[in-house]
Amino acid sequence: MTGPYESPYASPYESYVYAYPHKTAYRPLDPRPPLRDVWAGEERDALFLYLHVPFCEMRCGFCNLFTRTGAPEELTGAYLGALDRQAGAALDALGDAAFAMAAFGGGTPTYLTAPELERLCDIAARFADLGSVPLGVETSPATATADRLAVLRDRGATRVSIGVQSFLDEEARAAVRPQKRAEVEAALGRIRAAGFPVLNIDLIYGIAGQTTATWLRSLDAALAWRPEELYLYPLYVRPLTGLGRRPRDWDDQRLELYRAGRDHLLAAGYEQVSMRMFRLPGTGAAGGTGGTGGTEYCCQTDGMVGLGCGARSYTTELHYSFEYAVGATPVRAIIDEYVRETDFGTARVGFALDAEERRRRHLIQSLLQADGLDRTAYKERFGTDAADDFDLAPFEDRGHLHRDASAVRLTPEGLAYSDAIGPALFSRRVRDLMAAYEAR
Repeated sequence: MTGPYESPYASPYESYVYAYPHKTAYRPLDPRPPLRDVWAGEERDALFLYLHVPFCEMRCGFCNLFTRTGAPEELTGAYLGALDRQAGAALDALGDAAFAMAAFGGGTPTYLTAPELERLCDIAARFADLGSVPLGVETSPATATADRLAVLRDRGATRVSIGVQSFLDEEARAAVRPQKRAEVEAALGRIRAAGFPVLNIDLIYGIAGQTTATWLRSLDAALAWRPEELYLYPLYVRPLTGLGRRPRDWDDQRLELYRAGRDHLLAAGYEQVSMRMFRLPGTGAAGGTGGTGGTEYCCQTDGMVGLGCGARSYTTELHYSFEYAVGATPVRAIIDEYVRETDFGTARVGFALDAEERRRRHLIQSLLQADGLDRTAYKERFGTDAADDFDLAPFEDRGHLHRDASAVRLTPEGLAYSDAIGPALFSRRVRDLMAAYEAR
């Protein structure tokens, strides 16, 4: 069995490719294009609506999300006011549009109080009937309170994803996530009692001191709740995070733990959707974004409307957002600027995708799913064959990729190396922009 240091790549864990390109490849747009122009001519019959809440009750040691810990009540209220203003500008630009999927992410959306969550749902409802489209919401053990969950259930949420990371208290502490298993179990009980169709539990492997035995104990604790979905994340220690400020002496046995976790879930009857995602068969489509109980949305082809200062939006030729940061001081400054803003009618920071980048994005977003890339669909969209557009032979030679007449897909071992294969497919332009980005 190949170990983590015998990989033909520099490492099996280069980076998590949840979107292409990464925000560190975005740059200020000059001039700033009006949103009406950005969305003109776009297909708008199966969009994804994403509302971002950049607040958490704590910051985990591994976290590099755009979020701040704690917020005075007046700030969360002001943030929702800005979100509502941004929603108005987006609606003006979109005109008639239909949404296939919605999600609240962060941060931790349930950091908001129950009345504030009602207001968040009201903003989302300006775009779509929340009872008629899948709606996913992220939560945490401390904020998954009965009153908040009741709001989400009553407003049509179909999927709740809870970040647990480990059911073992000592491992949670090692990840700088101060929580007790009793609190986690109580939160899971409240989520199940509320009756959401889909429960997802996030777990992390590679925590300092974690062994295969303790990893499987955590998995079994999660499986006791029979979640419809499980996400298994390898630990990344990134600059400007809590763990990133510590000596790099954690156990690096992530590939071994990944294989143990994968095999354990497959034996328990789950199916693998991607390197990270595992799902009980028959519990809803993944939809290209992690699944919220069934959807027609396809992340390779359909657009996304993101609201909030940490959200991104996708059109065919432009991905856009606001400034990105990880450090506490710049994050707070960006949030403060956002809540004061009154004109949301233009795109500010982004990345323009030419024809080659659109092909590349489609390849990456498809290939990192277990189903792989549909060659017929690719040819119908672009008029060419992905196997002709990209040199895939090096991945085949390593036993990480297989192609036949209908599809190009990663092998089981290739899926294990998703976080190396994805970055290896980045364009030189994106690599150069990411390398030149100054983290803050």
